[in-house]
Amino acid sequence: MDLKGTEMLSANQPLGIDQCNCNAMRKASRQITRLYDAHLEPVGLRITQFLILAALAEAESATVIALAERLDVERTAMGKMVGFLERDGFVSMKPSPTDGRYRVIELTLEGRLLHERASPLWLAAQQEFANLNGAANAASLRTELNGIVVGKHRAMSSGD
Repeated sequence: MDLKGTEMLSANQPLGIDQCNCNAMRKASRQITRLYDAHLEPVGLRITQFLILAALAEAESATVIALAERLDVERTAMGKMVGFLERDGFVSMKPSPTDGRYRVIELTLEGRLLHERASPLWLAAQQEFANLNGAANAASLRTELNGIVVGKHRAMSSGD
């Protein structure tokens, strides 16, 4: 195995935070989140809220569990986020017609309009990220991140 360009760590060498994969990922994630949040700020959304609206626009309706799985968010956190969107009139929740134990979430007219206003801002964030990092690098990064294996689980994606 060719290890050129990589620094080998000895068993006695303490690990610095610059060697921590998790720290590097969290740092990059926070910086990217700030970029997207700044673009979406004119319509009063954060990237997490926009992604919920976008997922509902694609699927037309979903349960909290399905949204949580789609966006890889804890179910309870997703429930809170959806609750805020419902309070603000962007989504509605009603019992599932096939299983009353579940509630189905749908975009309201206001939610669809907000998603339509926010989409060009999200696209601008996508473009800025691609401009800053190179379109090919951005695409490659998504592919690589979707292939990361952590424990027994591989990152899942619906594609680019």
